[in-house]
Amino acid sequence: MSADLLLQGRIFAGLHEGFSDALLVRDGKVAALGQEARDGAKPGTKRLELGHRLAVPAFHDCHMHLMSIGLGMDNINLRPESGARSLAVVLDRVAAAVRNKAPGAWVLGRGYDHFELAERRHPTAQELDAVAPDNPVFLVRTCGHVAIANTRALQLAGIGHNTPDIPGGLIERRDNRLTGLVAEQAMRPIQAVLPAHNQAQMVDAIERAGHHMLEQGIASVMDANVGPRAGMGEIAAYEAAKAAGRLPVRTYMCLYGHPAPAGIVAQAHAAGYVTGAGDAWLRTGPVKVFADGSAGGRTAAMSVPYENGTDTGVFVFDDTTMHGLLKDAHDRGYQLAIHAIGDAAIEQVLVGMENLGTTPDRRHRIEHCGWLTPGQRARMRARGILPVPQPIFMYEFGDLYLDVCGRERTLAAYPMKTWIEEGHFPGASSDAPVSTTDPFLNLFTMVTRQTNKGTVLNPDEAIDLATAIHALTYNGAYVSKSEHEKGTLAPGMLADIAVLSDDPFVKGPEILQGGIRADLTLVDGQPGFDRHGELA
Repeated sequence: MSADLLLQGRIFAGLHEGFSDALLVRDGKVAALGQEARDGAKPGTKRLELGHRLAVPAFHDCHMHLMSIGLGMDNINLRPESGARSLAVVLDRVAAAVRNKAPGAWVLGRGYDHFELAERRHPTAQELDAVAPDNPVFLVRTCGHVAIANTRALQLAGIGHNTPDIPGGLIERRDNRLTGLVAEQAMRPIQAVLPAHNQAQMVDAIERAGHHMLEQGIASVMDANVGPRAGMGEIAAYEAAKAAGRLPVRTYMCLYGHPAPAGIVAQAHAAGYVTGAGDAWLRTGPVKVFADGSAGGRTAAMSVPYENGTDTGVFVFDDTTMHGLLKDAHDRGYQLAIHAIGDAAIEQVLVGMENLGTTPDRRHRIEHCGWLTPGQRARMRARGILPVPQPIFMYEFGDLYLDVCGRERTLAAYPMKTWIEEGHFPGASSDAPVSTTDPFLNLFTMVTRQTNKGTVLNPDEAIDLATAIHALTYNGAYVSKSEHEKGTLAPGMLADIAVLSDDPFVKGPEILQGGIRADLTLVDGQPGFDRHGELA
C-alpha cells in the first residue's frame, strides 16, 4: 500500500466543491479536504507544497482517438503548427519520407489544413506523384473526413476515373480526371489496403499516446472509434495493454458501429463488451456511427448550402439505415455516441433517437453537435441526449468556418454557455488528432471564444474558467457515466489530480495560450507524470 500524500496550497476541487487549501490522498482516493485533510495526515505522510501553482481534477478528454494518435506518431506531421503552411512544405515532407522508404512502401501523413496553406487548396494526386512516383501516398486532412491519395494509392485501392461515387462518400474529379481527393466513405477502399497493425504495434501506440496525455494533465479519455482498423483485435490490444501495465490513462472504449463486416457491435456484444462492462481503468462505452463529415471539409450535412456553392454536405447513411443502426445498438443495451456535426445530420440522428423512446438514463450522446438549432437543443434536453462538443474547433477552425458557413451560422456554433444554461452537460473534448490534445487551449477557447488568428466568435457564448474546467472534467465523466468516481476532487473520488505550473484564476486566461503546462499528473494518487521528480 502506498504512503498517504498531502497536497497543500491552492486546490480547485470542482465547480460545486470550490477551492480548498489542502487535500489528503489515501488508498488511491481523495480522503479529505481542508483542515480535515491536515488533521488526517500521519507522521509518515508525504507532503507536496504547491506554492504558486494550482491543483485541479485531472482532465477527462471524453472524445479523442488514443490509438490513432499513437499510431500516427510514426507518420508525417502536417499540422499547421508544425510549419506545414504551404504546399511546398507538404510536398517537401513527403519527398523526405520517400527517401527513407523502399519503392512500393506506403507514405502516410496526417493533419494538413488546406485553409491554412498559403495556396488555400488541397494538394493533388499529380503533385504527389511528382515527389513519390514509386510509393503510394495517403495524406489525411486534419478533420479526418477528407484525404488526398496519389495515383499509386488510388490504383491499389481499385479507384479509377470511371469508378462511381461510393454511397456516403465523394471521389473528386475535374475534367474527368481524378484529383486524388476522397471524402467520407470513399476513403474506405484506400484504408482497406493500408498495411495492417499487429497487436504489439497497437499496444505500443496505446502506451505512447497515453503517456502523451499524462504529460498534459489528462488522466482519462474516451477512444472514440475502437474497431475500424483491426476489428475486435483493437479491443484485444487494449486488454493486452492493461494486463501488461501499459495502459497509462483510464480508457472508455467507443465501439465502431457501422454495418458488418466493418462494424464490431454484434461481435463485441456476444463477447460481453457492453456499455459499463470493465473497471475504472478500461471500460466499454457507447457505440459510434458516423452520420456526416466535417464543416471545415464541407461534408457536414447542413440544411442550408455552404457559402459560395450549392453543396450541403454528405449523409453517410440514408434515414432507414441510420435509424436501423441506432435501434440495433440501443436494443442491445448500448449507450449511443453518434457523430453528427451539421444540423441536417443532427436532425437525422435526433429523430432516430426519439423514435427509440430514449430516456435520460440512457445518456445517449451526439458527438460534435456543432451546428444545431434551438428547437433541436430543446428536444435533446427533453430526452437527456447529451452534446459532446469540441470547443477547440472554434480556436483552430473558426476562421475557416466563417468562410465556408458564413458569419451568422458560425457565431451560433458550439454554444457552450447556452448549453450549460439550458441544463445540458456538454463534455468538452479535443477529437485529437483532428485538433491538438492541449487542454489549456481548449479552456482558453471556452473562456474567450477566440480563434488562433485572434477573431472573437460571439463572446456571449464564453464561460468562466471554473465552468470551463468543469466541462473538461466533471462533464467529461458525466457523459461517460463515471461522474460517481472522477471529475471532481470531493472526498471519496479517485485521486486523479493535475498540478498546473501556474494558476490561471490568478494570472488570467492569456496564460492558457501557451504559458501553462502540467507539472504533475496523479492517477490513483500515484504519479503517472512527474515533470520535476517531486514525488520520486
